[in-house]
Amino acid sequence: MDVESFADIRKEFEDRVSSIVWASVATVDTKGRTRARMLHPIWEVTDEGAVGWIATGRQSLKAKHLEGNPHVSLTYWTPEHQQVMADCKTEFIEDMAEKRRLWDLFGEYPEPYGYDLKTFWESVDDPTYGLLKLEPWRVEVWSIQEVATGKPPRVWRPAA
Repeated sequence: MDVESFADIRKEFEDRVSSIVWASVATVDTKGRTRARMLHPIWEVTDEGAVGWIATGRQSLKAKHLEGNPHVSLTYWTPEHQQVMADCKTEFIEDMAEKRRLWDLFGEYPEPYGYDLKTFWESVDDPTYGLLKLEPWRVEVWSIQEVATGKPPRVWRPAA
């Protein structure tokens, strides 16, 4: 079931991504094959939508995959079968002011959702620190309990 506003799924989205924390993220490799890995995004959420951020190695295999195809699919899942799926277009951010802002934001969220990026990089100026922006073009939330009672998944798409 399509929802008109992100506000309709905002609470479920925020509650799930901040408690599940780790997402399975699929890219497409240079030969057109999918490859998934576990990543730790954080999200900035409003009633209008969400923007995700992943701190990652700028020279990673994932970065190479995204050069050829900038789209990813993220899946969050709990053992109780509560899911969030987000299909996104990605972009590496090179603007130092934005990289600094997100460096601080990762540390402001409480653990385990937030974390200190110094675990991986010495500073925001480290040339291997990459900031990947996630812009969803489709977000779906659902649970097995809801589907079992006839409630369809809720799907949000930004206005074109």
